[in-house]
Amino acid sequence: MHRLRNRLLVSHVVVAAVGAATSVVVVVAEAPASFNRGMDGQGMRTGQQGSSRDLFWAALREGLLLGTIAAMLAALVVAWFIAIRLARPLEDVRAATHRISGGDYELEIAEPQVAELADLVGDVNDMARRLRAVEGERVRLLGEVAHEMRTPLTVLTGRVEGLQDGVFTADDELLAGLAGELRRLQRLADDLGTLSRVEERRLVLQRAPVDLTDLARRAVERFRGDPRAAGVELAWEADAAVVVDGDRERLAQVLDNLIGNALRSVAGRGRIGVRVTGTERLATLAVSDTGTGLAAEDLERVFERFYRGADARPEDGTGVGLTVSRGIADAHGGSLVAESAGPGRGACFTLTLPRSAA
Repeated sequence: MHRLRNRLLVSHVVVAAVGAATSVVVVVAEAPASFNRGMDGQGMRTGQQGSSRDLFWAALREGLLLGTIAAMLAALVVAWFIAIRLARPLEDVRAATHRISGGDYELEIAEPQVAELADLVGDVNDMARRLRAVEGERVRLLGEVAHEMRTPLTVLTGRVEGLQDGVFTADDELLAGLAGELRRLQRLADDLGTLSRVEERRLVLQRAPVDLTDLARRAVERFRGDPRAAGVELAWEADAAVVVDGDRERLAQVLDNLIGNALRSVAGRGRIGVRVTGTERLATLAVSDTGTGLAAEDLERVFERFYRGADARPEDGTGVGLTVSRGIADAHGGSLVAESAGPGRGACFTLTLPRSAA
């Protein structure tokens, strides 16, 4: 593949060479002819050296003038042809960016032979592919949000219309059901707001030294009072204080999501373990359970927004908790991964963060 600077250098040399060659050809052809015409016209006699000299210089000047004009015209034609060859890829890029700005992302520009222009075309093609993917994700997200909102809104609409028609009575049970659906919508709105900030990398962290050991202990104690934890063995173990530089509230949100998912997985029986360990550079918080486990193909899918297993129930959440949790881990410069030996064999979610330098 050629380099642009080499092509420009060669094109300048070609234009200069064509111009020079054209000038030489015209001068060689025209100057003698002009001189002969002058000699014939004056009927020069022998000994008229001065007149011959004047005719020679006049013929030479005429030849040079015509040669220069011809050289400029030839150079202009060659330069125009070369400019078209070099500008065509740029015109393709201009047309492509115009289409992209209009929302047309289904395009692919053929890469030219010039390295720099090929890099530019590659970047434009990559931008179009990324925008196409983003547009697809946007459409998918709108569909997913509409789907998530449809169920609670349908329930609310049906019960309110039933109240209006006198089918239902506004007793405590009905009002509690309406309040539950409203909380579900509120939770969805909150989760979507956090998810938006995570995916747009606008999540603001209030960083301070955080002891993951203390965070895990408090979370386990808090969940022991959760009705879902009845019949579940909740245990935690940790090294001495494992401190990271992070946002305590956000990290607590991650831990709550992980323990909450584990509680749904064990479904009232089994064991959930929370373990905190640290090395010189890394801190690790692992939440393991003896619940339903995950198939190999689901180890990454569980982090997709709105992904829920086939046995998920409406009260199990909006399906973005793990997506948000991974985003929070990424914002801290860490990672969140899932491991499982297979369905029915439990799972382990591991949060890894850089260790605090303090």
